Amino acid sequence: MELAWIIFLFIVGIVFIVKGGDFFVDAASWIAEVSGIPKLIIGATIVSLATTLPEMLVSVMAAAKKNVDMAIGNAVGSVTANIGLIMAISLICMPAVIKRADYLMKSLLMLAAASLIVVCGFQGETGIGISAVLVLIFFAFLWENVSSAKRSMKEGSQGEKRKLKAGKKEVWVNIAKFVVGAVGIVWGADLLVDNGSALATMVGIPERVIGVTIIAVGTSLPELITTVTAIVKKQSSLSVGNILGANIIDLSLILPLSSFVSGRPLPITEASARIDLPACLLVGCIAVIPAMIFQRFRRWQGILLLAVYVGYLCLTLTVS
Repeated sequence: MELAWIIFLFIVGIVFIVKGGDFFVDAASWIAEVSGIPKLIIGATIVSLATTLPEMLVSVMAAAKKNVDMAIGNAVGSVTANIGLIMAISLICMPAVIKRADYLMKSLLMLAAASLIVVCGFQGETGIGISAVLVLIFFAFLWENVSSAKRSMKEGSQGEKRKLKAGKKEVWVNIAKFVVGAVGIVWGADLLVDNGSALATMVGIPERVIGVTIIAVGTSLPELITTVTAIVKKQSSLSVGNILGANIIDLSLILPLSSFVSGRPLPITEASARIDLPACLLVGCIAVIPAMIFQRFRRWQGILLLAVYVGYLCLTLTVS
């Protein structure tokens, strides 16, 4: 009965995170639009940050509770799941021609952050120097997003600068969604960390494995929902752009924040350094390097990414 209760609370945590994230993103976008901020800048900053709140809170809470393997596993595992599973599905369903300029900077920032984290694996911890560089990558990502949004607005691709008119009822509904969403994410993250740790202890599975598999996929559900929606609406750039942005935030902000909350550099286990971190960099290279060379995302990339991800899961479950 105790195991069943832990699994139930674990699932409840995932549900709270997904629905809370959904409410929070909708409300944050609405509030920003009412203030007159253009949608491009909203998407580049507020929505990108909001969709990564689940991963951020889970890793930060795990680090605060000294569940270091879970903190690192969730942050890195979410990126691997975003690319190897979610982006793979998008590319299989919607291969697309792209403009290199639209993706180059984000791709370089993501690969740079992933490479630095692999270096952390060799060092055995997330050092202060590398953490500082990762934070700089995060700010470079925000600057690039806002700059590209402003350029698009000047070119006339974004014509709306007016504020939305909102009735009193709509204001209260969105404020409620904002508060409920934030509470749902925080509560869900707390349930996920506590019961994920308890589940790992009870079943005898290392926290690292729980972090890079179940928790990582669970906190990546907002990106999965965005991708499925984009597939239905045939908006491949929306899916890939959201995933790249979420990955940069996961890699460049979450681990430094977790290290800060923990009060010391996060130690990285040998298994994570040998398997999880290289796998994250590998799927990133498969996803973006061919696309930047040939200016198109191809179906074979999605198939290869999915195969690599399945292989990574099999290796993770057999090597502790």
